[in-house]
Amino acid sequence: MTVAEAGRMGGRLVSEKYGPEFYEKIGKKGGSSTANKYGPEFFGRIGKKGGRAVTAKYGAGHFERIGRKGGQKVADLIERAKSLESPPDAEETKRETAAE
Repeated sequence: MTVAEAGRMGGRLVSEKYGPEFYEKIGKKGGSSTANKYGPEFFGRIGKKGGRAVTAKYGAGHFERIGRKGGQKVADLIERAKSLESPPDAEETKRETAAE
């Protein structure tokens, strides 16, 4: 068994025992500890460093592409929510009212 396999197995067991909330809790604890130790600016610095690495790997248009993709997903979700809010014959009712 490799170290990676052992880590995966241990992570799976912890997840089954404590649930996803456990990871959320320890993640927040780690983030708070890091912010206290290095200051909130640290996250900005490492974010920029990561952004430069991603740009080097995928090219300058990567963020534009994923931004467009995310924006389209949000627009689709909004349209789907609107269709769920209105009754099925709302469009038909509008057309009938306009015709009168």
